[in-house]
Amino acid sequence: MSVRCSSSSAAGKQGREPCEVPADREAAFAMNGDEGRLVTLFLCGDVMTGRGIDQILPHPSDPCIHEAFVSDARTYVALAEEVNGPISRPVEFAYIWGEALAELQHVAPDARIVNLETSVTHSDDAWPKGINYRMHPANVGCLTAAGIDVCVLANNHVLDYGFAGLVETLETLHRAGLKTAGAGRTLVEARQPAVVEVAADCRVVVHGFGTETSGIPPDWAATRDRPGVEFLCDLSEETAAAIEARVREAKRRQDVTMASIHWGSNWGYAVPPEHVRFAHRLIDGGVDIVHGHSSHHPRPIEVYRNRLILYGCGDLINDYEGIRGYEQYRDDLVLMYFATLNPASGELVQLRMTPMQIRQMRLNRAAPRDVQWLTERLARINMRFGSWVEEAEDGSLLLRWS
Repeated sequence: MSVRCSSSSAAGKQGREPCEVPADREAAFAMNGDEGRLVTLFLCGDVMTGRGIDQILPHPSDPCIHEAFVSDARTYVALAEEVNGPISRPVEFAYIWGEALAELQHVAPDARIVNLETSVTHSDDAWPKGINYRMHPANVGCLTAAGIDVCVLANNHVLDYGFAGLVETLETLHRAGLKTAGAGRTLVEARQPAVVEVAADCRVVVHGFGTETSGIPPDWAATRDRPGVEFLCDLSEETAAAIEARVREAKRRQDVTMASIHWGSNWGYAVPPEHVRFAHRLIDGGVDIVHGHSSHHPRPIEVYRNRLILYGCGDLINDYEGIRGYEQYRDDLVLMYFATLNPASGELVQLRMTPMQIRQMRLNRAAPRDVQWLTERLARINMRFGSWVEEAEDGSLLLRWS
């Protein structure tokens, strides 16, 4: 099924009529007709359960950290409490997800995929990089509480406590029933995609990658005989061709294939031209969704050849509440992304986003005025990519594209 759009100059935002996308998944299924079932994915950016978040959970790590201005992870809890009031500790594992759990239950996505940006380990071998995230392995229940299926690990915090810390992270997550992508005990393992069986003839296949532009040290690259991440040295045609070969080798007829990439800076809305070229090349090579992350706030969204590109999802869970300096980006406002696709074609049918706000280190539904702020900001930054958002009656946001 192709989503139909009109280019009439007489209607629609910027002279375009909205794509004919149904307002809910049931209607989308009806539109799909004989082409079979649809697949809905929950996606988000960085889930940072280390440092301050770890300190409020039932099994906090040693709070000693190695930052230039902060030596105790509990400082980040205190900063959050100064802004929004006290947090009773310890909290239950489900606490940090707050009202997001009801949204996940309501939508019931077929697969839930996050970028887990922390090391899950007892290790004290802090990598000398200035900011280190660690969650106690006994707190892994905060991930299973939300029914997460896949943790992408190709990011700039997964080796914060050394190679042994990465191995323990992998062991802990796998023991808890979580799949991983983008990191491994060897390069071969780091390149293995995570696979979620959706139906007998349909899978979600997640490949994870990271770049130096997101802060990943090149020394973290996995090798034939050393743990590490799947590190992209560049975004060249040769790199894209190598990924294409692996994607095609793994892909079956009704698979939904995702390239999850940790790239780019933390702040700002600009998308580098090389990111656009690389994302387009990946889709040309068989990828259905490009899932970008690293930025602490949402970046533009593009639909290219009816396939979804999230250039930067923004954080979902972090301990930044109370930290000053980038208020203009409203990093307290975060998005849950629910992408519905036709697995027979890989095309996007609908993208619904649920705005949330981080308060007291948990996710809460965003107030109407904050939803309006996000709507206006996304409309402005998406303009060059031919997409915009509209607010639905329930306060969620729907992507429209030309």
